[in-house]
Amino acid sequence: MKRNTLILGLFAILAVSGVAALIIRPDPGPARYAVPGQEAMTASDVAAESYRVAPAMLSRVYAAFGEIQEDAIYDGLAEVAAGDALKRLYLERVGAMAGGGLEPDQTLHEMEMMRIDGSYGSQHVTLDAKWRVLGTVGHAEHLHVRGNAYLADLRLEPVDGAWRITEFELTDVDRTGAGEMQERADNPQTVLGVSN
Repeated sequence: MKRNTLILGLFAILAVSGVAALIIRPDPGPARYAVPGQEAMTASDVAAESYRVAPAMLSRVYAAFGEIQEDAIYDGLAEVAAGDALKRLYLERVGAMAGGGLEPDQTLHEMEMMRIDGSYGSQHVTLDAKWRVLGTVGHAEHLHVRGNAYLADLRLEPVDGAWRITEFELTDVDRTGAGEMQERADNPQTVLGVSN
């Protein structure tokens, strides 16, 4: 009898301490995940700071595209992309190299976010982004300047403790200003000195 009373008493103490721990433990709030070159962010932070997050992630995509070894391309893309987006971006780059469409000798000189709108849920961020790039591309013995504007829908989700692009839907490519960048008036959304 004493033993049963002691056991029940121990269960009661453990139950009360467990409830107390739940009551005392503060709510950690929304989950934060790593972002390349930034502090860890919640989904609402990523949507609000999308003008900083998107260029950081896209710069890593371009850096990976500048690699010539397939494993370096894949590893570089995997820093910022996952799932179908990672496969699609990787196959696009490797396919372009195999088809001779793009040579590995390319350098991104400037990227400018022209427009970006972000929305979010508890575990995802959707970005509608338009950006412009200026770079040089090598073909055999010469280089030429290429400038394009891109419009894409991106979805970011936490994968392995970090925000990753999980969907990348390129909706438009504008080459009308190829080789030209618009004059900027101290635009803070321009990323300078990005190269592979």
